[in-house]
Amino acid sequence: MSEKGDPARPLCEKEGCRGLPCVSFAKKHYLCEDFAELISHKMSLFDIFLIVMAVLALVVFIALYFFEAGYGYLFNPKFGFPIPNRIGWVLMESPVFIAMTILWALSDQTWEPAPLALFLLFQTHYFQRSFVFPFLIRGNSKMPFGIVLMGMIFNTLNALMQGGWIFYVAPQSDYYADWFSKPYFYVGAAVFLFGFIVNLQSDSIIRHLRKPGDTRHYIPRGGMFRYVSSANYFGELMEWVGFAIASWSWAGAVFAWWTFANLAPRANSLYKRYAQEFGEEFTSLKRKRIIPFIY
Repeated sequence: MSEKGDPARPLCEKEGCRGLPCVSFAKKHYLCEDFAELISHKMSLFDIFLIVMAVLALVVFIALYFFEAGYGYLFNPKFGFPIPNRIGWVLMESPVFIAMTILWALSDQTWEPAPLALFLLFQTHYFQRSFVFPFLIRGNSKMPFGIVLMGMIFNTLNALMQGGWIFYVAPQSDYYADWFSKPYFYVGAAVFLFGFIVNLQSDSIIRHLRKPGDTRHYIPRGGMFRYVSSANYFGELMEWVGFAIASWSWAGAVFAWWTFANLAPRANSLYKRYAQEFGEEFTSLKRKRIIPFIY
């Protein structure tokens, strides 16, 4: 027991701590009273960050119903000079994978089971999206650089949002105590895995719509495309809803909201484009846009 009488707060022998109760955070030492003030300040800043991100998502959600994000089937050169799709996807998605890895490596939670499990879920998606998906793309399609740049900025902010919560904010409040005895991690991980599989399957269906040299457009069929016109987006939405449940955090919830705010308007634009190009052949399928039986 320490001379202060608290066995849970051992005295620190490091130079400068004066033999007082001390804790370690982000590989630095703080006196307990100073640490409490530090964490309170960090959590307040993080809460503001989440609120700002949630409000920005609302702005994006509304704006995208008036301005189509011009890439893929909806390509529009007004969003910047075109670059090859493969390069664009790597540049857009890899910053979040790299930033999340750095945040993980610099934290005190590197090998703690609960943060590590959430880290692996998150990185599974972004490894595939950054370093596998781009090299499966067929053809020589282009992506506007402006779209790539916006994606890079959001993905970096999202790494700070998710990594900040998982590795730096949550661990300081015993948030992960008995984590694997709670149902939401398992429910969330199952939803994430379902979405991941749907996303992979849907991307494969889209990728195999055309034969080499073919430039025509086709209606995707099979898998979750039986129910929605943007099954790949439905899969990605389910991934991040699952992650939000697994992390049981406002940071995860804000990311799920961002995913919906970005993809739902785009799914609506794609639905309209399919209806315009294919007419009754498409509308007779009675698909929803992104959420089966709902929207």
